[in-house]
Amino acid sequence: MQKIVECVPNFSNGRDPEVYGRIVDAIRSVPTVQVLDVSADPDHNRTVVTYVGPPDGVVEAGLRGIAAAKELIDLDHHQGEHPRIGATDVFPFIPVRGVTMDDCVMLARQLGKRVGEELGIAVYLYAAAATNPDRESLSAIRKGQYEKWKEEVATNPDRKPDFGPAESHPWGATVIGARPFLIAYNLYLNSSDAAVAESIARAIRYSSGGLRFVQARGFLVDGQAQVSMNLTNFERTPIHRVQETVRREAERHGLTVTRAELVGLIPQKALLESAKWYLQLDGLEDDQVLELRLTTPPAEDKPEETLSTIARPFVDTVAATTPTPGGGSVAALVGALAAALTQMVAGLTIGRKKYLDVSDQAAQILDEAESLRRELTAAIEEDAASFEVILSIVRNKELGEEEKATALEAATVHAGEVPLRVARLSRDASKLAKTIATIGNVNAATDAAVGTIMARAAVHGAGLNVRVNSVNLKNRELAGQWATEVESLIAEAEELAQSTIAIAKDRGGL
Repeated sequence: MQKIVECVPNFSNGRDPEVYGRIVDAIRSVPTVQVLDVSADPDHNRTVVTYVGPPDGVVEAGLRGIAAAKELIDLDHHQGEHPRIGATDVFPFIPVRGVTMDDCVMLARQLGKRVGEELGIAVYLYAAAATNPDRESLSAIRKGQYEKWKEEVATNPDRKPDFGPAESHPWGATVIGARPFLIAYNLYLNSSDAAVAESIARAIRYSSGGLRFVQARGFLVDGQAQVSMNLTNFERTPIHRVQETVRREAERHGLTVTRAELVGLIPQKALLESAKWYLQLDGLEDDQVLELRLTTPPAEDKPEETLSTIARPFVDTVAATTPTPGGGSVAALVGALAAALTQMVAGLTIGRKKYLDVSDQAAQILDEAESLRRELTAAIEEDAASFEVILSIVRNKELGEEEKATALEAATVHAGEVPLRVARLSRDASKLAKTIATIGNVNAATDAAVGTIMARAAVHGAGLNVRVNSVNLKNRELAGQWATEVESLIAEAEELAQSTIAIAKDRGGL
């Protein structure tokens, strides 16, 4: 199966076709990618490009597009309705086929590193790729926009980029991340009052107490009030629900929705779900749509995929006579499974009549557990890679003794920090599991308890890997700090597992 990743970079120019045309040409210069859509908005002064391709191709195309934007766009002379922090303002990777969200996280970090080192642009990682929980939200990173950022980047530690220099330049900063498919969707009102549009936006956006997975702002576009929205998870908050909520809020002001506008592309599923809702075709199947039936390939005889066949490749790889993946990668996988169980129990709680009073809390737990699962899954490969770096340094005969010792120390620090992060994340997963075991669906309380048991094993396993790396560490002060933290994490994981097991037994009458 061909691997396909979608990228939807936003560039801070929508008024000069020469400028955004040259940026798109730079992206198209990579032969393996295909540009699907270019949406230029002069009012927002922003162009949204949608392109797809294999992992290596989309990263290279992204680097070329960002390099072109750096040369062509000057934020010191940029004005537009839409918030922005850089010439290439935001650059998300989205899994389409044959790739996972964790793969996209790795691609985001790969591109971020190249943009920082090769182009000298400050890069912040966001969404699933964020290295700091405070930076998961794009709006948090972009707070104060370019003008505030350029004042603070060199002096405020909170503005330190993940990659690239902490310096102000007229091309600003770029925010790179990985996320699910986002629908950029605007609704226009029969009014010229932007304040009314902002009032409606405030009522529906999640950050102000509105609909989950909805970001919204009010603008005046071509003399007409516009409610501009990003729907970050259309499967959890469908587009028709957003549409009807905006319509009701508009009626409160004596207004109506006059038209809708789509920026970029939309998944077929989102349109079909809206059609089902508005036409009340609850039983509509995708293969009842003529064009979809025609594009469905005939079924092929192939072995049935089972849970065993899915798990076997990784288990076989661990069993092979190679040093990686080893205990550290397995610990990361076990921690990811702990977070996955927590996510599952939260999902079985959200929206259930019996648990409506804790539904919002369960939704928050689900989101946090999903983030932990992605980070821990990414750490499976990262742990193996960190050990491979140590082996490559040891085997490198061209390095002098002093140079080799310095390289080994740096590689060993990294090799210890990876499992230490796994231990912390697994402890965090255990905390969430205990909470959902306490408030969530009673029928799945034991699953949450199993999650804490898995998390405990992950903390123990990761802790051993921290210790084995600390043995060869010359920085004994750091080694001591690691040992102290590992002991604390293990004690905490033990307590969480025991107390959650007791909760599950009590709730289940075991």
